[in-house]
Amino acid sequence: MSKTDDKLDALKDKVAGKAKETTGKATNDDAKELKGKAQKEKGHLKDKAADLKDKAADEINKILDRKPKK
Repeated sequence: MSKTDDKLDALKDKVAGKAKETTGKATNDDAKELKGKAQKEKGHLKDKAADLKDKAADEINKILDRKPKK
């Protein structure tokens, strides 16, 4: 998955989670509100994972670029 795909997937979870959370609050549905909060947090975690993945790839590329070529 590319960084853009990872970020979009994370954003999808954050938006859908917020919608579920808001619906749960409006309808006094604690289960739906909790599921929304969990999905929103899942989106935040995916976002952080995408950032870490990108940072790791950058560091690996830096190391590989420093290797002397034969």
